[in-house]
Amino acid sequence: MYFPLQAQQKKGTTLANFSGEWKSKESISMGGNIYCAYSLDDRMSSKTMKIANQANFLTIETANLSTGLALSTSHEKLIFDGKESQVNYGPGIEKKFTVKWSADEQTMTVNSISYQGQVIHYVTEVWKLSNDGKYISVQANAKSNVWDEERSWKTEFEKTN
Repeated sequence: MYFPLQAQQKKGTTLANFSGEWKSKESISMGGNIYCAYSLDDRMSSKTMKIANQANFLTIETANLSTGLALSTSHEKLIFDGKESQVNYGPGIEKKFTVKWSADEQTMTVNSISYQGQVIHYVTEVWKLSNDGKYISVQANAKSNVWDEERSWKTEFEKTN
């Protein structure tokens, strides 16, 4: 006998859809402290994001224009399988991360470890889409082997398209 099986979402829930073009509502910072960015191209330092949701992953395209530097674009793929992914930004700079959905499939948590030479950052980001789908809030908490305390910041993005 053969029974076809198909993965389905829980009845009554719809996976939060982060697709769209997004712009931060205000400058990204942590109350005067440096936020945790892995490189100039990293999504955590970008003021804009273009996100495409797929069934098992989402892709994030960011643009960063720093004073005196040319426009740079970065692409990152967040896979929902819970397995570790990795991005290499250059010699000695890399980020490893996992992505997990909450039980109600409305909140996405990204746990990252970045290595910048001898400096190691541990970052947890909690992504939440507003009920009307017009805003994304990203609450981030970071620890490091060079900081004395845990740092936290929140960034809100508004949908532009």
